[in-house]
Amino acid sequence: MLGEIPYPEMEFQLDGEDADYAKMPTVSAGHKGTTLQYRKIMGLEQDPVYLAYMQHSLFRQITRRYIGEDVSIFRAMFMNKPAEKGTILPWHQDVGVGWGVDYNPTTTVWTAIDPAMVANGCMQVVPGSHKHGVITEGHFPSAEQLAEYAPPGAEIDLEAEAGEAILLNNLLLHRSGINPTGQSRRAFSIAYMDGASRSVRTGEGYPMIFGAEALVPA
Repeated sequence: MLGEIPYPEMEFQLDGEDADYAKMPTVSAGHKGTTLQYRKIMGLEQDPVYLAYMQHSLFRQITRRYIGEDVSIFRAMFMNKPAEKGTILPWHQDVGVGWGVDYNPTTTVWTAIDPAMVANGCMQVVPGSHKHGVITEGHFPSAEQLAEYAPPGAEIDLEAEAGEAILLNNLLLHRSGINPTGQSRRAFSIAYMDGASRSVRTGEGYPMIFGAEALVPA
C-alpha cells in the first residue's frame, strides 16, 4: 500500500467513504497513490515474491488434488480492511456468471497478513454451504436464499493469526464486517482454477501457476 512499484497489469480499489458495499469505488488500472486506504490490489502474480508464495509446494499438492496438473488463477489479490473503517462484504460465493469465466474457480487460499479477529471484522462462513452448489448466478443471494442457506446462527467466525492460511471452497458462503480497530486487517487471497479456463468475454486464458507454461519468478 505504501510501495511505489506498480506492475503493468495491476488494478487498484480504494475503500469507500462508508461501509456500504454498493458505494465503493470501482476496481481500475492505475496506481491511486501511496495510502493505507486501499481495499484491493489485483495482479500480484506479477510480483516475484508473491508469485513464489503462490507456487509454494504445499499449494502445488492442494491444487493437484482438487484441480489437476495445469492450474491457473482467476486472481491474486491483496485485501485490506482499513483501520477504523472497512466495507461490509455481504454473504456471497466466489462463483457465478458475474465472474466471466467458462469454468468456475474452485479453490482459494486466503492468508492473513495481520491477525484476523472478530474485533476487526474477520471472515464468517456457513459450514457445509458449499454442498449446495451454485446458489445464485448473481453475486449476492436473495433474502429468500439467505433465509434457506444462511439463517441467523448458522455462521462461524474464521479467526486467523498473521501468517496463517485458510483453504476455502469457492462455493462456500462467506462474508465480513467493518474494522473498528486502530490497525489495518490485511490479507492475500489466491483463487486457483483449472488451467483450461477461459474468459467468456475475450476467450483468453489466465495466468498459469502450475503445469504447462507456468509463470517463473524473476
